[in-house]
Amino acid sequence: MIMKKLFTLLSAAVLSLALFSQAPEKMSFQAVIRNTSGELVKNTVIGMKISILNSSPTGTAVFVETHTPTTNINGLVSLVIGEGNPVTGTMDGIDWSEGMYFLKTETDPSGGTNYTITGT
Repeated sequence: MIMKKLFTLLSAAVLSLALFSQAPEKMSFQAVIRNTSGELVKNTVIGMKISILNSSPTGTAVFVETHTPTTNINGLVSLVIGEGNPVTGTMDGIDWSEGMYFLKTETDPSGGTNYTITGT
């Protein structure tokens, strides 16, 4: 009887830990934004498109969203990937066990969707 209760309790504890060890549905992201002249883009609303690519830096986008954050006095922008305006896919739909994933950022310093700054 004691072994049965101990086994049940241990099973419940292991299951609880497994539930908390899932991949996140959100990720914090920060970047310093500079224009094409290398000057900081300060206190400005910018346009950003964030993509998560599968397998390689040129892989298929499994998740895409857009943001319009505001830079601070130092040109720093902070956002949470997973809280933007969805374009394609969902964060919780990504199977992180399928291999490597890459983060692609595209930025329009003027706040629109003419993304002139790209990085992966």
